[in-house]
Amino acid sequence: MRRGLVIGKFLPIHQGHLALIHFAASQCDEVIVSMSYGTNDAIDGELRFSWIKEIFEGHPRVKPEIIKDDFDNDLLPLAERTKIWAERMQKVYPPVNYVFSSEEYGLPFAEHMNAGHRNFDPERKQVPVSATLIRNHPFKYWEYIPEVVRPFFVKKICFYGPESTGKSTIAKRMAELYQTEFVPEVARELITSNDFTVKDILRIGHAQTKRVIDKTKIANKILFCDTDIITTQIYSEYYLNTIPPELYELEEVVKYDQYFLFDIDVEWVQDGLRDLGDRRREMYEVFKDKLDRRSISYLKVNGNYEERENYIRSVIDKMLDS
Repeated sequence: MRRGLVIGKFLPIHQGHLALIHFAASQCDEVIVSMSYGTNDAIDGELRFSWIKEIFEGHPRVKPEIIKDDFDNDLLPLAERTKIWAERMQKVYPPVNYVFSSEEYGLPFAEHMNAGHRNFDPERKQVPVSATLIRNHPFKYWEYIPEVVRPFFVKKICFYGPESTGKSTIAKRMAELYQTEFVPEVARELITSNDFTVKDILRIGHAQTKRVIDKTKIANKILFCDTDIITTQIYSEYYLNTIPPELYELEEVVKYDQYFLFDIDVEWVQDGLRDLGDRRREMYEVFKDKLDRRSISYLKVNGNYEERENYIRSVIDKMLDS
């Protein structure tokens, strides 16, 4: 059996890594893909490893492995560092015939592993990207990020505030403009009046959370969300005089990258479910207070609908460019 070895932190795994691994698999009967992780990694190790396993599920030649990076010493010369790596990996992995890499460490590491070295695209001409570039500018290098990894980098935008301020309309509009997904206010799919129960509000909270998670998986860089679980809590308190503790737990499941707080300086429109037209200022202050108490930063949205759209677009464009 010809066995190959590919090592890396895969922070995150990208198309360049995939090309390297497929290159190795084309020349070996088995390829060990060894992912090292540390406690202070920019991306959680278990999450990164789950991506690798999902990508290569069903690929019989690729064997993902995970190893804790508690043996390296980056103060040493490369020859000595790679010797330490080899000593550890020879203890945990079966003998390998080849080490595959695109990095300077490849040759000395292979020698310490008593294996041949196969170099792959060291100048990165085939796939001009690195994990560092992706972490710093994920949208710029979006095409090089595997689909299973992309949700990690999706920016979740929450349109937040009292009823009849344009959140639903603008969420849908932004999704169309940026060719991505949006999450509606799921409560409107589940209830037809404001006469609901604690059981109903919990059903709403779980459905809203699940919808955000599901849409994040298929969003194109940005996900626009009409409302959040804090909103569910507000209406639970207003209509039921209680907030089930489970709603606070659900609040921790999804975190948003940017909140937009919608002001009430547009006409209130009745739609059959809204009934707080006479308490708009009061409710606006409630919504604002909930963010302030949590120290959640937000951008205030006001003006007519065209002004609101233009302002939000300017913020999103900067986010995409940066």
